[in-house]
Amino acid sequence: MALPVQSQIKYWSIATAIFIAALWFLGDVILPFVLGGAIAYCLDPIADWFEAKGLSRAASVALITLIAALVFVVMFLAVIPTLIQQTAQLINTAPELFQNLQNWLTERFPQVLDEESTVRQQLIAIGEAIQSKGGDLFNGILSSALSLINMLVLLVVVPVVAFYLLLDWDNMIAKIDDLLPRDHAPTIRQIAHDIDRTLASFIRGQGTVCLVLGTYYAVALMIVGLNFGLVVGFIAGLITFIPYVGALVGGALAIGLALFQYWGVVPVTDGDTVSYATDWLRIGIVAGIFGFGQFLEGNVLTPKLVGSSVGLHPVWLLFALSVFGSLFGFVGMLVAVPVAAMLGVVARFFIAEYKNGRLYKGLSGKTGE
Repeated sequence: MALPVQSQIKYWSIATAIFIAALWFLGDVILPFVLGGAIAYCLDPIADWFEAKGLSRAASVALITLIAALVFVVMFLAVIPTLIQQTAQLINTAPELFQNLQNWLTERFPQVLDEESTVRQQLIAIGEAIQSKGGDLFNGILSSALSLINMLVLLVVVPVVAFYLLLDWDNMIAKIDDLLPRDHAPTIRQIAHDIDRTLASFIRGQGTVCLVLGTYYAVALMIVGLNFGLVVGFIAGLITFIPYVGALVGGALAIGLALFQYWGVVPVTDGDTVSYATDWLRIGIVAGIFGFGQFLEGNVLTPKLVGSSVGLHPVWLLFALSVFGSLFGFVGMLVAVPVAAMLGVVARFFIAEYKNGRLYKGLSGKTGE
């Protein structure tokens, strides 16, 4: 005999409260396990593919671990030092960027930017704030990331957790399935399947899109010769999961840096007079890189890797990231996407149940006009 609805609500409420309390009180402690679980979830299809090709689960996980270790070593030696260096340089260059912008505005709109102008004072304040606050933040991140505890978490705990979770993933899923309440097991399995499909489309698919576009932006901008191209590509790729935002933010940053770098650098000789013109070609190439990136994302990458619909509206995703990040910090931001997907699927399930119920259809059982 199934439990009364009141008892079911009570038990599910207790489970939700325990989940929230665990995030609240154990955020820093469970961080490596959340990261490890996310990595294992993303790599499980690869392990299944290797198993389908004839390898055992242990051999598949060992091969994935070896490949991941090689990628990490290459990234650590070739990419991360350059990224850190360019980020520090960009922070230190910010006041000069704003000074050049101020000079440009002064030349063309002298009445706006006089010595007592509010706009002038704000530009100076923004440049100084970015240098001071950005430098403090960057130094804090570096000191935190290079601390012994965080190094152990990144280099030891997370990979170990990911390895063992990936090795036992199928067994864990089977044991969880065995613990489902028998009366509701089919419904829970269907909801879990929908959640997995949504997460797979978004995290695995959109994560691949972010990686491909970030790499493309970084490599293309560095080939063009744009300063801080690696940083711009990293930022643009990191926020590509929000439609159009990655391209807009990255494009605005790249074009702004291109204007700063290529403005008045081409020597033009007119008799004995030498003047300097702006290299509009390179600026146009930088803009074209992001235009092509948008075309690639909208017409090739997203349809192929993510699909037409993943059930996660960008506004809902931003809301979940903001709320969970504010309440639970970095761990909250990590679990925001899975929880948002879960809540979205559950909400659609209850809406479907409501539309099939008496409250929606009425006594006649018809939907009406």
